[in-house]
Amino acid sequence: MMWGYGWDMGWSWLLGLVVLIGIVLLVILTVRIFSGRSNQGNDSGSTQMSTSLSSARQILDERYARGELTSEQYREQIQILGEFRR
Repeated sequence: MMWGYGWDMGWSWLLGLVVLIGIVLLVILTVRIFSGRSNQGNDSGSTQMSTSLSSARQILDERYARGELTSEQYREQIQILGEFRR
């Protein structure tokens, strides 16, 4: 009889590795759930679109403030951004 040697030794470290990976994945999943990603709900696509539109508006405002756009160009771009919100 060989106690602690043979096939039993190989399977025990493999089982320990699988359990460790499971625990790590469970921690990652828990952190993602409680980190605020669940607040987006099923409407994450429209939230992302409104965020990109607001950042586009911010870039447009900055370009207008630096004098890169005329008032007419600025108003035209604002109108175009407004059409995408519908």
